[in-house]
Amino acid sequence: MIYIGCAGWNLSRPSLEEFPFLGSHLQRYATRLNAVEVNSSFYRSHRPQTYARWAASVPEGFRFSVKAPQTITNERRLMNCETPLKDFLEQCGQLEGRLGCILLQLPPSLQYEAKIAQNFFELMRKHYAGPLALEPRHPSWRDADAKLSAFQIAQVGASPPRFGDDEQPSGWPGMVYWRLHGVPRTYYSSYPKEYLQRLSQRLEVSRANNVPTWCIFDNTTSGAALGNALMMQALLNPVEAARQRVSVAPSKAC
Repeated sequence: MIYIGCAGWNLSRPSLEEFPFLGSHLQRYATRLNAVEVNSSFYRSHRPQTYARWAASVPEGFRFSVKAPQTITNERRLMNCETPLKDFLEQCGQLEGRLGCILLQLPPSLQYEAKIAQNFFELMRKHYAGPLALEPRHPSWRDADAKLSAFQIAQVGASPPRFGDDEQPSGWPGMVYWRLHGVPRTYYSSYPKEYLQRLSQRLEVSRANNVPTWCIFDNTTSGAALGNALMMQALLNPVEAARQRVSVAPSKAC
């Protein structure tokens, strides 16, 4: 019920030896972590065959969170976007059962307007009934909590917070989604073990309540995300993390 991973499956040098040396980067990544957030889909579309190949590359319990295209969120700003939305859902739908979530990240300038949000969420739910997370970045979205709950949309808990109180997950309580961008230097800084220990306690509460929970590290620029994700996995599942490290050891010796 807890999905730990990074924004992308690049194997950064500081953590490279934690992974087997054989297979694609995605296959190697998926031996240690059980989730990934696909950010490249925000910038460009991927062929359905690409998503199908990714799905075939990972274990059964692995899940993808896929970021919705900027065409929908930034260019059309949630309006008049049924065609690009259907195209996107058809493409990433090839992940089938390994599609764990769709992430909508809104631009900082996009204010909450109830009617626009209502129309878009209705459109979204017309074509997609699965887990959905929203990362707004304008403070007016504080007023959207009831609407998010009505459409079963989780609001991301962001680090660092974008408008103060968005550092805590909110919206629909049936899913929790954390996005950790790095503090104090966004996209660069590694989180100290003390921070991860405190966060792991929050994740344990979600697990005890049987709430599906995502913990995605987006501090990827200098490679900190991978190490943070592995440390979080070790805090939550120390026995499994130790077993995985042992299973990698023979490959390192070759």
